[in-house]
Order: sequence, then C-alpha cells, then structure tokens
Amino acid sequence: MSVAATGIDRIAAAFASHGKRAALMPYLMGGYPSADASAEAGLAAAAAGADLIELGIPFSDPLADGPVIHSAATDALAAGATPHGVLRVCERVAAEVPVVLMVYVNVVLTAGPETFALRAAAAGAAGLIVPDLPHDEAGEVRAACDAEGLALVPLVAPTTTPARVAEIGADARGFVYTVSLAGITGERDALPPGLPETVERVRGATDAPVAVGFGISTGRQARAVGELADGVILGSRIVRAAGEGGAAAVGTVVGELAEALR
Repeated sequence: MSVAATGIDRIAAAFASHGKRAALMPYLMGGYPSADASAEAGLAAAAAGADLIELGIPFSDPLADGPVIHSAATDALAAGATPHGVLRVCERVAAEVPVVLMVYVNVVLTAGPETFALRAAAAGAAGLIVPDLPHDEAGEVRAACDAEGLALVPLVAPTTTPARVAEIGADARGFVYTVSLAGITGERDALPPGLPETVERVRGATDAPVAVGFGISTGRQARAVGELADGVILGSRIVRAAGEGGAAAVGTVVGELAEALR
C-alpha cells in the first residue's frame, strides 16, 4: 500500500483485489471487551482473511444496533472507552487492513466534522459510516471527509425510495452499505427474500461497490450474499465471538467466513 494512498483509494483496492466472491468486512466494537482486546481481534480478523474492518465507536444510544452490539457498546463505555481510544485501536488495525469507522453523528458533531475527519484520517481510517446522518444533511460531513481523503459511506435500506436511492448512489464514496432488512442488526435464520431486488436497485444507481450488511451470520448466508453483492458485512456474530473467546475466536470465525466466500 502506498503511503500516499487515500482512504478512498484503500477501500477501492480492497474491493478490487480480495480474490473472493465478495470482499469480507467483519464489524468489531472498539474498546470491547477492552481496547487492547479489540485491536488484537481486528488484527486476527485481518490475518484470517478480512478485506476491510468496520470498527464501531461505542455510543450510549445506538439506534441501529441489535442486542449483541448494543450490549458490547454499553460494556465498552463502562470500561472507559472513548472515541480517542477507539482511534488508537484504528491506528493499530489500519496498518494491516482498511478500517471504516462506524460512528453515530452526535460523536462527529461534538468534535466538529472537520476535526473529527482530521483525527480519523490521522489514525489511518479509510472512511466513516454514520448511520443516523440523513443524506440531505450530510453535506458538511461529506466535505470534511473529502478534504481528508476519507469515504463517507452512505446507507440504503429496502424501504428507501428509488429517487432517494439515485441521489444516495450519486454521492456515494467508498461503497454503498446496503441494509438487507428493515430493522436493527443481529443474527437471523434466513436472508430476506427481497434482497436480490434491493441489491439490483442499488447497483443500478451507483458506480461504487455494493456491500450488504444486517442479519448475516453464517458461511452459507455470506456465500449467498457474495453471489449478489461486492461486499459482505457481518457484525453480531463477530462481536459475540470477541466477547466469548477474544482474538482467537474472531480469527476462527472470520477464517470460516472467508473460506465460504472463496
């Protein structure tokens, strides 16, 4: 990786050269179960075949997160996790694999978009996912990210209207995070039946890669999503592994998922 590569460049390279059906992007909660443990889990995931890492900054009111990730955020905050501490985790993991920070908008606005983008870029982050930032209100944060070479990754849901999908797709940086279902994160027994149509709608609206998250937990599901999309994002199962077995367990799960996508 060139030292001059921007975060957007690193994301593009990760999607272009993964050697799988789709790029694999595990989610980890920064600071859970501790700062060092989350960094070690990120490094283990990279070694096991993750192409990118989505790294959560814990927040007290995580509206998009299901019970496993919500609980991890609560535990991380109780243990003293801070945005600055998670950026230190990011710095360690980003030396091995592109890191996209999942951060709620209040954290960004509290620091100020320009300041937060500058700090994220300095920590090696490749982009931001801000799930509670409406597209119509994202201009200032997007401009701050653009100035630092960071991708502000937008989200599209199954309920997003075609006109809005077109607007979001046109402004996408890095990739489009396509939410597979209406609801919160968490492990599900089956993929939603309308997922192929959702992915097709998003793909028709953007030149950016399309990655799918929410509700994916097994190798079989990851493989099925990998047949449709450019990237597969998994959170709750990875976070659960981090809490139950640390970096070794995360490496095992990510390795199984990577193999399923080959």
